[in-house]
Amino acid sequence: MPLKTNRTKLIMQSVLGEICEPPANLEKPYRISADGELMILPGTGGITYNARIGDSAIDWVCDHVEPAVSIKSPVKPETSSANAALQIFSCVGNRAIVVSGEAKGEWGRVTGTHGGVEHVMIDFTREQMDKMVIGDRIQIRAFGQGLSLVDFPGIKVMNIDPALLDVMGILGSPRIGRIKIPVTHLVPAATMGSGLGKVHTYAGDYDIQMFDEPMVKECKLNSLRFGDIVAIVGADNTYGRVFRQKSITVGVIVHSRSIVAGHGPGVATLFTSKEGLIDPVININANLKNYFAKM
Repeated sequence: MPLKTNRTKLIMQSVLGEICEPPANLEKPYRISADGELMILPGTGGITYNARIGDSAIDWVCDHVEPAVSIKSPVKPETSSANAALQIFSCVGNRAIVVSGEAKGEWGRVTGTHGGVEHVMIDFTREQMDKMVIGDRIQIRAFGQGLSLVDFPGIKVMNIDPALLDVMGILGSPRIGRIKIPVTHLVPAATMGSGLGKVHTYAGDYDIQMFDEPMVKECKLNSLRFGDIVAIVGADNTYGRVFRQKSITVGVIVHSRSIVAGHGPGVATLFTSKEGLIDPVININANLKNYFAKM
C-alpha cells in the first residue's frame, strides 16, 4: 500500500534548461589528482552517449562525468534566478520533454542535480540522444518539492517525484514512525566530502571520497552505479549537510567518481532523518533504471 503523502496539494510547474557544453580550459586543462598527478579527463556537461543510469559510476577514465544529458538554464549568468528555479524545483523522476531541435517531442526523466556546475541530469535512450545537439532546450514538469510523508513527521523528503516514491518498495510503520528503504550501499558519513557546508539540500549533491582503499573495499564502493539509491549513515541533511552519528540520509548517485581530493561519486538527497528513523535494506536492484521502467 502506498505511503500516505500530501501529493494532491503539490504544485506542478515548468522549468527550462538547455543542453550545455562540457567546460574546458585551454590555458589550464589539467586536473590535479589527490596523489599529485596531472591529468586531462572528460568531465561534466554535454551529451554522454555511453554512460546512463544503471552503468558503473566508477569504471571510467573521467572526472565528475554526468550520465546521459546535462542541462542548465539558457539565462546567464549561472547564478540567475532562472537557473536556481531549474535546480531547486527539478525533482528526480520528473518527466522532461525536448522542446527544440530534431529531438523535439522526445522525453526522459530527471536523474539528479550536480552542485558547483549547477546542472540537472536527464536520462534518455541512445537513440534519443543521437538526435540531440548542444543547445537543444528541454522543459521539465517540476513536481515534488514540498512532498511529505503524512504518518512519518520525523522523516524529511525532498527532490523526488511522488511517482518515483510509489515504485521504490518503501515500507513504513506509522505506529513506530519508521520506514524501510531499499538501498544498494551503506556509506559512512566520514567518507563524505565536497558539498559540505551548504545550508540546504534542495539542489546539488555531495561527494563520496574514494581515496581510502580499506573503506572502499569494506563498503563495496567500487560497485557504485549511476542511479543507485544509497544510505549515508551518520548524516543529517535536514538543514544542510551535518554529521550526526544517529542520523541517516538516503540519496541517489548522480555523477561519476573523481581523482580530485575531497571529491568522488555525487549523492543528491532524497530522504533524511535527524533521529535516524530510516532503516536501509540492502537490495542491489535499488537503482533508478529499474524504478523508471515501472513508472
